[in-house]
Amino acid sequence: MKIALAGKGGTGKTTIGSLVIRSLIEKKKGPILALDADPNSNLNELLGVVVINTIGAIREDFKKSASRLASGIYKDQLIEMNIHQILVEGKNFDLLVMGRGEGPGCYCYANNLFKRYIDILQDNYDYIVMDNEAGMEHLSRRTTSDVNYLLIISDPSPKGILTASRIKDLSDEININAEKIFLIVNRVNGKLDERLKEYIEEKKLDLLGIINMDDNIYEMDISGKTIFNIPEDSLALKQVKELIEKLKL
Repeated sequence: MKIALAGKGGTGKTTIGSLVIRSLIEKKKGPILALDADPNSNLNELLGVVVINTIGAIREDFKKSASRLASGIYKDQLIEMNIHQILVEGKNFDLLVMGRGEGPGCYCYANNLFKRYIDILQDNYDYIVMDNEAGMEHLSRRTTSDVNYLLIISDPSPKGILTASRIKDLSDEININAEKIFLIVNRVNGKLDERLKEYIEEKKLDLLGIINMDDNIYEMDISGKTIFNIPEDSLALKQVKELIEKLKL
């Protein structure tokens, strides 16, 4: 089961992704592979694990050492070995981080590596949860493809819903092969405004549900704690668990 999250910046994709991972762990689902496909990676902080290396760093190291590689060592074999070495083992999940290369030049190679080794690793896991960078570029690069569920995260604003609509349209246009595409509206204060509901319907978005403002999430962020530190009665956690039940995960 492969779940990807997308949306514009600042909508809480990473937090929701980490809540999904915690919820799956508590349902004793697994094994779980968490993928941080955002060059500005911070999923590890919410999951409470330390990242030593990333695919972006491998790309840079390879560029620097390619001319000194011993004969008989194939590039693909070397990169695959490094990918397995940078896989972070957490409690009941593993994490792979794309990161960002330090040097100049196109980042397509790191994206291609990331996608390639997702394809290799995914057979070892029952669940894959992918946190993507903000916007739509990851779709055009096809980093996000062949997923069971694409969850588009929006804030409760017309601009946010419009961006979500554009992400869905692009997903359909380039055929990323998502079985189901759903909208989740995050950081809702109370009930969702009826006018926003109408706009969602107008944009032909399939609303999976909402997640309300939750002081527990703010406290987690401001104190530098992890998603596993928020209490069981957290409203956001309860609502994510309800959404997971809807998806029959």
